[in-house]
Amino acid sequence: MEEITEGVNNLHVTAADSHKKNRIQVSNTKKPLFFYVNLAKRYMQQYNEVELSALGMGTHYFLSAIATVVTIAEILKNNGLAIEKKITTSTVDVKDESRGRPMQKAKIEILLGKTENFDELMAAAAEERDVGDGEEQS
Repeated sequence: MEEITEGVNNLHVTAADSHKKNRIQVSNTKKPLFFYVNLAKRYMQQYNEVELSALGMGTHYFLSAIATVVTIAEILKNNGLAIEKKITTSTVDVKDESRGRPMQKAKIEILLGKTENFDELMAAAAEERDVGDGEEQS
C-alpha cells in the first residue's frame, strides 16, 4: 500500500500497554499490511483473541494508522476468521519530541476473537500451502 507512507513517530508505550501479550501496535512505517494480518492470525491461534491498536497522526490529518487497523480487522472478518468483540476509540496525549509539548492523537483499539471455524479454516489454508509446496518441488 504505497499511499500509506506516514507513521506514528516518537510513540511512548506505557507499562500497562506493554504487558498485553495479544496486542499488536500498528504503525505504517514499520511493516506491510499482510505482516500484521498474518501476525493477528498467529495471535488468535495462541490467545484466542487479538487486540489491534493504533494512533492517528493528529486531529488535522487523515488517520492512516487507524485506517490500517480497520483494514486488518475487515480482512480477518471477511475471510471468516474473526469476530469483532469490542471497539474503543479515545484521544491520548503524546509528547511531540520536535515541539517539546504534548499533542493529542486519536487512538483506536479493536478486539477480535476467533470464529467457530477459525481452526478449520487455518488448517485448510495450511494444507493448501503444503500441496502447493509439493507441486513446486516435483
